[in-house]
Amino acid sequence: MKAAVFDGVGQPLRIDHVDTPKPAADEVLLKIAACGICGSDLHMTEDPVTFGLKPQDVLGHEFAGEIIACGAAVIDLKPGDRVAVAPMRGCGHCDSCRRGEPAWCAEMRLIGGGYAEYATVAARQCRALPDDLPMAEGALAEPLAVALHVVIRSGLKPGDRVLILGAGPIGLLVAFWARRYGAGEVIVADLGRYQEARAITLGATGFAVSGPGLAEEFREKTGAAPDIVFECVGKRGLLDFSCRLVRAHGTVVGVGLCVGGDEWDPFAALSKEIHLVFAVFFNMAEFETALDALGPGRFRPQALITDRIGFGDVAGTFEALRRRTTQCKVLITAEAG
Repeated sequence: MKAAVFDGVGQPLRIDHVDTPKPAADEVLLKIAACGICGSDLHMTEDPVTFGLKPQDVLGHEFAGEIIACGAAVIDLKPGDRVAVAPMRGCGHCDSCRRGEPAWCAEMRLIGGGYAEYATVAARQCRALPDDLPMAEGALAEPLAVALHVVIRSGLKPGDRVLILGAGPIGLLVAFWARRYGAGEVIVADLGRYQEARAITLGATGFAVSGPGLAEEFREKTGAAPDIVFECVGKRGLLDFSCRLVRAHGTVVGVGLCVGGDEWDPFAALSKEIHLVFAVFFNMAEFETALDALGPGRFRPQALITDRIGFGDVAGTFEALRRRTTQCKVLITAEAG
């Protein structure tokens, strides 16, 4: 099968032919319809040791497709079923796994393999796609579930004023869920205005340029400081920046993947008695809710998709995404060739 293979830091992904995997007893073999390119994939290729990425590995954890074959122990799925995949693979029998929370299993590993034509996953990682949902769009379920978990962790209440730092896919999907959960104001901020129209399409009530004047601009738009600040970028200094922006007794949610440490002055958080929480991954109930949210509605997560590419364009597109771009969510799809 074709796959985009990681060779090493500073080297572009390489398209190669590798062996098609065979499903173990508790696994299914999936023909992948689409896999999203995620910002964390870019981080992994820049710091592979931290993420356990090795040469010859295949990235890609946002994917959906059709089941081609099932292992001997699989009873609830069959060939022809269309599914989305939750990439956290737990042991399947501990308390966390039985609660539908494999992300917090002691044996959890984040699986990749989506940048390929086929992949094997445990049957318990799969959830059926709604009948009227195109398979490729099922690849959005994973980032959409991450954003849902983020909003639930924040304790957002109807009427809250929300500021989201970062107009990448997760930031925009946080805006989607914040609006859906009744936030009164949802302002997305970024260094440029490339994603402003998309943010509004997904549910944001306004857009701002991030920088020294952000606090004042937010007040002009909403009349007060934010109740909740979601840090969805993952750059050094932004947690500190968020603590200075949020109101007294407000909440700051750390979402962005900041690798290599950070520096911040906790006095701002202490003096305001800020709630500082972090969010990562999701549970399987949230994954199922995300799949339902891909159906008809006023705001549609599908607005994230800016391009669909085939394997021939993977390496170049992946490298281009390391730089600031007008792209948002790029899908590697079978239909693109």
